Amino acid sequence: MTTPKNEKVDAYIAKAAPFAQPILNTIRERVLASGVELEETLKWNSPSWTHQGKLLCGMAAFKAHCVFGFWHKDMQAEVAAAGKGKVGVGGIHRECLVDVKEVPSAAAMKKLMKKAAELALSDKPAMKRSGPKPEAELPDDLRRALARNKAAAAQFKAFTPGKRREYIEWITSAKREETRLARLEQALEWIAEGKSRNWKYESC
Repeated sequence: MTTPKNEKVDAYIAKAAPFAQPILNTIRERVLASGVELEETLKWNSPSWTHQGKLLCGMAAFKAHCVFGFWHKDMQAEVAAAGKGKVGVGGIHRECLVDVKEVPSAAAMKKLMKKAAELALSDKPAMKRSGPKPEAELPDDLRRALARNKAAAAQFKAFTPGKRREYIEWITSAKREETRLARLEQALEWIAEGKSRNWKYESC
């Protein structure tokens, strides 16, 4: 079976950075050659592939890297078993691809796509459903730093709980004291400017 190529995906790849184009083309070729009945489309303005109306996977290009990932959360075990290529799972692409060699092989892609199609048509929910996370506890050093910086304190208070959590987790995950202090200083600067922790990637 042959999946018709979508002209919008052609255009997306053509507009991508030169380093990204071979990565995107390789992902596309291997996905389309997987033997799974697919429809090629754009979702969230990025190339994606569906099976019988169910979203299987997608890819995207950014300024310095590409991403490729599967939508169904239960693909995590399949990706780990494949052991080849950088692949995101669960609707969130976490792996950064910067070279064609990091794309799953053709054989690995066939297995992954077949399993993704099976999961998509199963009764298993694609995404984990959970209630809202509790407010992250403010560490003492960040609390003191915000108390000394009124602009940052006001912006931090205006942030959503998720944005506050991103900064708190970034600071508290530092393994060395000097790293933590450096992150704290950088966080105050960005917060005072109203920037989220991952502001650099928001306009990618």
